[in-house]
Order: sequence, then C-alpha cells, then structure tokens
Amino acid sequence: MTRVFDDTGKSIAVTVVHAAGNVVHQIKTDDVDGYCAVQLGFGETEERKLTKPELGHFKKLGTTPSKIVKEFRLEKNDDEIKTGQVIGVEVFENIKFVDVTGTSKGRGHAGTIKKYNFQRGRKTHGNTNYRERGSAGANSYPARVFPGLKMSGHYGDEQVTVKNLEVVQIDKDNGLVFLRGAIPGCNKGIVYIRKTKQG
Repeated sequence: MTRVFDDTGKSIAVTVVHAAGNVVHQIKTDDVDGYCAVQLGFGETEERKLTKPELGHFKKLGTTPSKIVKEFRLEKNDDEIKTGQVIGVEVFENIKFVDVTGTSKGRGHAGTIKKYNFQRGRKTHGNTNYRERGSAGANSYPARVFPGLKMSGHYGDEQVTVKNLEVVQIDKDNGLVFLRGAIPGCNKGIVYIRKTKQG
C-alpha cells in the first residue's frame, strides 16, 4: 500500500496491483460451450511444473503455459478478443469501481476474542476466565451443541471479496492499477479484479 494525492492535495490511501501481461488462452461462446467467457493466464511457468492435463490444454490451444489460469464471464460474445492476445490495465480506463477477490492472510488457530470480537472476562473478584468463550449453552435438552456455534478454531486463509473499490488511477507503462483502500491477502499475493456488479 501507498498513497497518492488528488487535485486538491488530499492524501488517498491506495493499494497498488500489478495487472499487466494477461494472456488470452481460450474464448468460450454460447454456441460451443453454452456460455460466454474468456480464459486468462498470468505469469509464465515451466512445463515440468504442470500436470499432463494442463500441459495438453495449453498445447491444444497453442499458447504459452501460465502459472495462474482464471475464467471471467462475459455478457455476450466479443469478436475483438483473440486467442494469444495480451490484455493489460487499459481495460480499467472507463471503470470507476471494481470487486477484488483474494485469499485472506492465514492466522492459524485463533480464540473467540480475535476471531469474533468476543469480550474478555473481568480480572477481579477471583475470576480466572479471561479469554475463554465460556459455556456452550447445551443442557439435558438438546443435549448437543448446535452447528455453527462461534468457537475458537482456524481463522483466515479463505476466499474474501472486497466490493466497490474505487479505481483511483492506472499506470499503463508499468501495468499498475491503484485501488482506493485495502484488498485481501498478503504482499505479492494473487487477486482477481472484475468490474463491480453493483450500481
């Protein structure tokens, strides 16, 4: 993350995303596949790191193997998109807001205070239950714990989508997109950016 300054000199916190060099591997159409989509690849990889089905997929299409492959749905068939074409940040020129999907930072096994913002217990009058969650609430009836009860456990390392992030500016020369606010994941993590579906 960094910051940029607008025309009035106001500081805006932004996240910089490198979004250049996306290769079009496959174009899916209504006639052949039953839906419209474009399959993009990001980052080159060696053939020895691919499975045989993945390698056969790229050889059939005649494109360079990519480390990350992702499909993006289209509203209709677009004749301007061709296999092997490289798509950069120019697609964000007339887009004001985007949704960003990524994998959040893994935090291991976490307690309920960190995971769900539970309150801790008091530290006076002999109480020693500071950070434990307390009773699960089950009695002779229903004699079990209901599914979904908030307890300590694995926290983070899951798919998260942050919606309606403003595109502050783009840098075509370096292939960078400046998004207002924070996005999920760690530094140098992989995220997927798409035009927001909300109005």
